[in-house]
Amino acid sequence: MDNQQETHVMSRLHDIEKFMDEQVGIEESFDVGFRQFPILGRKLNMYYVTGLVDTDYVIELMKELMEWEAEQPRTRKVFEGIYEHLVHQQVEIVESMEECITQLLSGLAVIFVEGEKKAFIIDVRSYPGRSPEEPDTEKVVRGSRDGYTENIIENTALTRRRIRDGRLRHEIIKSGTRSKTDICISYLKDVADPGLVKLVKEEVKNIEIDGLSMADKTVEEYIVKQGFNPFPLVRYTERPDVAASHLFEGHVLIMVDTTPSMIITPTTFFHHVQHAEEYRQSPVVGTFIRWIRFIGMFASVFLLPFWLLMVMEPSLLPEPLAFIGPNEESSIPVVIQILIADIGIEFLRIAAIHTPTPLSTAMGLIAAVLIGQIAIDVGMFVPEVILYVAVAAIGTFATPSYELSVANKISRILLLLLTAFFGVKGFTIGFTIYILALARTKSLNTPYFWPFLPFNMKAMMQILFRLSVPLAKVRPSIVHPQNNHRQP
Repeated sequence: MDNQQETHVMSRLHDIEKFMDEQVGIEESFDVGFRQFPILGRKLNMYYVTGLVDTDYVIELMKELMEWEAEQPRTRKVFEGIYEHLVHQQVEIVESMEECITQLLSGLAVIFVEGEKKAFIIDVRSYPGRSPEEPDTEKVVRGSRDGYTENIIENTALTRRRIRDGRLRHEIIKSGTRSKTDICISYLKDVADPGLVKLVKEEVKNIEIDGLSMADKTVEEYIVKQGFNPFPLVRYTERPDVAASHLFEGHVLIMVDTTPSMIITPTTFFHHVQHAEEYRQSPVVGTFIRWIRFIGMFASVFLLPFWLLMVMEPSLLPEPLAFIGPNEESSIPVVIQILIADIGIEFLRIAAIHTPTPLSTAMGLIAAVLIGQIAIDVGMFVPEVILYVAVAAIGTFATPSYELSVANKISRILLLLLTAFFGVKGFTIGFTIYILALARTKSLNTPYFWPFLPFNMKAMMQILFRLSVPLAKVRPSIVHPQNNHRQP
């Protein structure tokens, strides 16, 4: 159907049947349903995809039309009568065959009436999927247990439940010449920057691909030109409360059908270090959790290179810290030990993803007890290497954003290599490159390292300390909200 002129709905059902068979394969695809039945001397053709519609609704529609025909004397207004007796809250009249096919394959039912150049589209979708559950990657001790699912209709409803404001907008755009994937742009009309909304819409509309099989990730790679930058330029969330909080701030959300992950734009580095648990506790406890997380993230990047530097240059250590460094000798250089252990933990992480849950515990025991202990006993590793690699790995797992944790791991390995080759100069150069890479990065024209660079004292204080909600009266200026004040 691509690159073809739009085809209007045909008045002859025979032509429609031929067209639908060519374009959809009615005779070949078993899951595309077709029923023909007469109403007041006119034939009706109903098309639907069996796996995407609610069968009860389809049966009810047919029953209502047949009962109406039995009670109704002959009338010339058959089309208008059918429209009035389609017992559903969402019925649309279209005149394009391409639109009929797109809606049919999206899970809606299509009814053609003999002699009419228009068709009815009835929303009887019932997508297969799971019920809302708490996301595994964003668990909280206290708080809601619902999460987004793979159904975009449920996802917009979960958001609307938390923002009962008529100014909340959910705009649908279809993308993919073959997949026709639904992409929803969500924002608060009187809060979000119109320029940002326009930019996001244009980027989504300019996506040219046959299908979005990877859904949200494919959309991300089109709207933010990431290149070889490992740092995440958008934030993902599967929690409706987190999504609602960002909408209130003035962010724009991108929801892609078939995925539970919502894309939050624009985002900075510090958006990826926040977690819902901080806001489910008192401000002091939330600040404490945040600082512990900061320490863990800092350790995940810089602890191993710094320890390696102290091993290579023991003269840099003050007298009270002279104990730092391996007490045992090994035939393998320390930097090689660190790299082997660090990559080994990455093996375990990948293996855990591919291992069924009942077996993952046994795999962890084998790795920790057998491999780690035996490697120390045979002299391959010194115990300090295992200790510091484990601390860095825990810091990686403490990072709220999975994407940021992987980017930090890549940064750690590069920093290790620079330190191993060039010593103090290499560590200094690596640290500088890490900061400059963050400072030079932009996400949808937004400085990635804000509010540190460019510096904003008020926003920085909200990053360092979890303020109570009554004190957070101003929306973040980085998203350029139309209405800066969150409270009257």
